Amino acid sequence: MGLAAYLGKRIVRLVLSLVAVSVLTFTLLQLAPGNFADLQRVNSGATNFGGVGTESVVGELASRYGDDVPMWKQYLIFMKGALQWDFGPSYKYASRDVQDIIAEAFPVSATLALIAVVLALLIAVPIGVFAALRHNSKTDHGTMFLVTLGHALPSYLTAAFLILLFSATLKWLPSGGWSGPANLILPVLALSLGPAAVLARYVRSSMLETLREEYVTAALAKGGPPRTVIVRHVLRNSLIPLVTVVGPLLAALMTGTVFVEALLRIPGLGLYFANAAASRDMPLLMGTALFFALILMVTNLVVDLVYGVLDPRIRTEGGGSHHGH
Repeated sequence: MGLAAYLGKRIVRLVLSLVAVSVLTFTLLQLAPGNFADLQRVNSGATNFGGVGTESVVGELASRYGDDVPMWKQYLIFMKGALQWDFGPSYKYASRDVQDIIAEAFPVSATLALIAVVLALLIAVPIGVFAALRHNSKTDHGTMFLVTLGHALPSYLTAAFLILLFSATLKWLPSGGWSGPANLILPVLALSLGPAAVLARYVRSSMLETLREEYVTAALAKGGPPRTVIVRHVLRNSLIPLVTVVGPLLAALMTGTVFVEALLRIPGLGLYFANAAASRDMPLLMGTALFFALILMVTNLVVDLVYGVLDPRIRTEGGGSHHGH
């Protein structure tokens, strides 16, 4: 019963959090100056919009969410659709429904995030281990300094620097777009350096903690080969806590690629989110914000469950048993 009750409690919390996000996003959108129709009139000189007369589009929007309907009712209309995975048509991309845009754009952002996390781990684990085994040496301090520097730089600044270097100066890589594997290199690099820095510090401190454990000292005192002891005991146990960091990191990257996607013109969810915010596209902005929130919350829930399986102490503290794992 323990797990079912825990899951139930977490799911209720997740639903309440999503409602809070939706209310907050909707309220902020209403408070923002100008609406979609006004911005379209300004931008297009009220002539046409996507081949359709702006006035007819504005009229259509008014009938769906329009100015004639009070705010609270607009919100309820939107949420009723959202519960059925129907966010309605986007204002900016008039011929497309928001859920179709999410279904098409999210795999792009997820691909970037997954590859970036894998690359971050490939960079971080060796660096973390290397620094921990040379604890307090100049190498350790130098490595950690570089790592902190990597963490301090926001991904869009890194992306801008990489574009300048590899596209503008060296002409090796495309400066944007999404047409082939070469387009993956710059965004993945830009997105992976920050997480790699976080993970390297995490691996290092986790390794140092495990190296101080009695069983490691005992294994080394018995004359076990240091490499075997480190790989078999220290590394294995040091990497378990990484699960708690990698999960949220992946979610954060999937939902936090807005600036990098906008900069590199990558048709992921981040780019659509940025465009929706700029043009006050209420359905698209609400849809993507709710979807982002859902991804973050579900990932955190999965991480907690996986960590409970990997680390029996957590389960026994929670009253569960850990036989048969």
